[in-house]
Amino acid sequence: MVKFGTEEWLEAYVKALNENKAYEEAAHDWEGDFLFIVWADETAGVPEEIVLWMDLWHGKCRGYDVLPNREAKQTAFIYEGPYANWEAIVTGRLDPIKALLTRKMKLTGDRAKVMRATRAAKELVRTAQMVDTEF
Repeated sequence: MVKFGTEEWLEAYVKALNENKAYEEAAHDWEGDFLFIVWADETAGVPEEIVLWMDLWHGKCRGYDVLPNREAKQTAFIYEGPYANWEAIVTGRLDPIKALLTRKMKLTGDRAKVMRATRAAKELVRTAQMVDTEF
């Protein structure tokens, strides 16, 4: 098991993503990098924001990193929200698109482009569920 939001977790996730043919197919025309940000939450044991960067390009992740803060890299998209909602998304209890529509998560960037890529977003989450994750 790997702790969510750590370098080890991100590395396992990217490996699974790059091996996932369903994601590759769903995101074959996607171009854009993301910051995935987990907001600080002392009660959840997250004293500072967790900032994960992923460069998603035509169904593969061609770069990734755990960053020290949200200002460390400019990206096309930022998807962010509270730790509890991230846990719900990664464990499959919350759909990532519904989370946007219900304001449980926040998106910065071309919202229309993301909404056209819902199948790819669902494959991103399904892939995260393949990683043996500790919360």
